[in-house]
Amino acid sequence: RVVVVASLFLLVALQLVGATSAAGLPLVINTWAFRKAAETAWRVLQLGGSELDAVERGCGQCEIDQCDGSVGYGGSPDESGETTLDAMIMDGNTMEVGAVADLRRVKNAIGVARKVIEYTKHTLLVGESASLFAVRMGFPYEDLTTQNSLSVYSKWLNQSCQPNYWKNVVPDSTKSCGPYKRPEKATCKEEEETTSGRSVHNHDTIGMVVVGASGTVASGTSTNGAIHKIPGRVGDSPIAGAGSYADSTAGGAAATGDGDIMMRFLPSYQAVEYMRMGTDPTVACQKVISRIQKYVPHFFGAVICANTTGSYGAACNRAPGFTRFHFMVSSPLVNQPTEHVVDCI
Repeated sequence: RVVVVASLFLLVALQLVGATSAAGLPLVINTWAFRKAAETAWRVLQLGGSELDAVERGCGQCEIDQCDGSVGYGGSPDESGETTLDAMIMDGNTMEVGAVADLRRVKNAIGVARKVIEYTKHTLLVGESASLFAVRMGFPYEDLTTQNSLSVYSKWLNQSCQPNYWKNVVPDSTKSCGPYKRPEKATCKEEEETTSGRSVHNHDTIGMVVVGASGTVASGTSTNGAIHKIPGRVGDSPIAGAGSYADSTAGGAAATGDGDIMMRFLPSYQAVEYMRMGTDPTVACQKVISRIQKYVPHFFGAVICANTTGSYGAACNRAPGFTRFHFMVSSPLVNQPTEHVVDCI
């Protein structure tokens, strides 16, 4: 009898341990405490929409809400004061990807990305040409500048354009607004590790993974990129395998943070491959973060992971001002989207 009781106790304990990561299906998981985005995606699923529909509408909600100023119009002006958008969406059944980068004067970036899948044989469209494509697909031209983005830009100019993303140029980019050029005699200094203004208060991206009732996966991202970026800069968000990745035979993942660092490691692809090998989603996320840590110990970033059975997890890198990461989960086991928190490693 003692053995039976002990076994039951162990079983209950194991169930409790797993309760934080086993969500059941369908599942919606997204970066940061973007509740309305989670609610919108979940509602789409409940009304019979596809996983791709849920990703598009969920991330699109953040574009409308200008989540934390780092998604959608009116945030993160570049060096010239313009807000540009990056987004991608991926179908884990067909492995098709639609993405746009440096999109100008069009607000619904992930909507345009979806049209890249539906109406072209391409994967990624960029810049003015992406905007022209958007207009041909029926999206209106709109001004992405707001009083807030103008104010942010003006304040930055008054601070001698600090911080910025230049190095090894003249005049000294740590003291001046330029215009910059290469020095006549190259003197490459050791690059100082910096978040260039990106922090827990400048979230950079919404990333979302949706797993349907039958285990099929879709993922997507949307962002207005790094604030004060050099015009033309593209980060991890619209790059398949970096910003997000979906494979209905394994799972999905999405990343957020310093895209210039993270995209070099294809963290979303790597996380999905770990899950394919049977690694628990939380551990898969942690392994991805640890891999980047070896090269850039204090980078700002986090990853969310979900496998095809509905288990999920997240991990983040401990950096100044960033010790915990918040993300949203929606599943049949909870009545409404629930905010989760993990301690950074």
